Amino acid sequence: MDTNTLDAAGQTAGDPLDESFDLASRLDATEASVTTLRSDVDEVKARLDKVGRAAIRPALDGASSAAQSPEVKSFVNYLRTGTPPELKSISGSVLSDGGYAVPRPIDARLSETLLKVSPIRSIAQVVQVGSAGYRKLITTGGTPSGWVSETAARPMTTTPTFVEIVPPSGELYANPAASQAMLDDAAFDLEPWLANEIGMEFARAEGAAFVNGTGTNQPKGFLAAPTAATADGTRPFGTLQFTVTGNAATLGTSPELKLIDLVHSLKAGHRQNATWVMNASTLAEVRKLKAADGSFLWQPGIASGQPDRLIGYPVVEAADMPDIAANALPIAFGNFMAGYLIAERSSTSILRDPFTNKPFVHFYAVKRIGGQVLDSEAIKLLKIST
Repeated sequence: MDTNTLDAAGQTAGDPLDESFDLASRLDATEASVTTLRSDVDEVKARLDKVGRAAIRPALDGASSAAQSPEVKSFVNYLRTGTPPELKSISGSVLSDGGYAVPRPIDARLSETLLKVSPIRSIAQVVQVGSAGYRKLITTGGTPSGWVSETAARPMTTTPTFVEIVPPSGELYANPAASQAMLDDAAFDLEPWLANEIGMEFARAEGAAFVNGTGTNQPKGFLAAPTAATADGTRPFGTLQFTVTGNAATLGTSPELKLIDLVHSLKAGHRQNATWVMNASTLAEVRKLKAADGSFLWQPGIASGQPDRLIGYPVVEAADMPDIAANALPIAFGNFMAGYLIAERSSTSILRDPFTNKPFVHFYAVKRIGGQVLDSEAIKLLKIST
């Protein structure tokens, strides 16, 4: 009988050749698995590299195609080609003439430009409205109140006096243009260009209106409000108080004292968030003023991004404030967050016009904005007068 034993199935057990063959098969299977795994890893790595390259690629239209929402893509395509976006047209009168509402990401970029460039907007109270008009009820003497014990009857208080604030408003428009060749160029960064063009023009126009606006088809500026030299509580509602310089044509012999008087003519509660407002010419004169000890009243910002200060309060430069001249009001000081109200419709509309001025394409942008003095005790003025 053969020295090798047979198993129950009749196969030879313990054959070295069979064991070698089984080991080789296992090695081949393992190598195949490793190859497959390596291929999968390479594929994942290639995909990650592709995503990484897309992330660092210069963005078109202000954002990469993957980052833009369908709404923004549709709107940018409308600006480039004129294909109507899937957005509802809006207007105060005729829908077909109203253009298209700007998507929120683009409108946010526009609002950011306005906030940076428009000086009064950055310090005033801004409310967003959905309709063309805005109304606000305020009390002229505060809400009546009284003191009683825990169990005593509550006597009737005096009736408060209400005044309705209806900020005059108007349609602010801009009409930047680009050539069709620029729009056809995929490398032309259309979205930020348009937001900057519209934002800068809106900021210039509204900045002038918030200071000197007449209130006819535009906001009423705070310098257009009636003024008087009488103190708080004695002036009619809506009338701003001014302090005179004591000189008919200049800031006077002791202008630093007049500025201190102006500061303390404002109630303590309003002084907490008060700001100086003046133009560059007046600012140049004010920066030269010194206290009795020879120190400058002007204090530059101690850190980057911090405002310069005058007598401890921040200064905002507004180009539309008047120069120092007879009977002018070149300096304003107050809490504009409480003193001036800006009411604007929450969305901007844009109409693409490729026909009026061929070969240029105009983008007619419209935004409804209103404004007026809210609390006449929160803003004080310096008048060049004796």
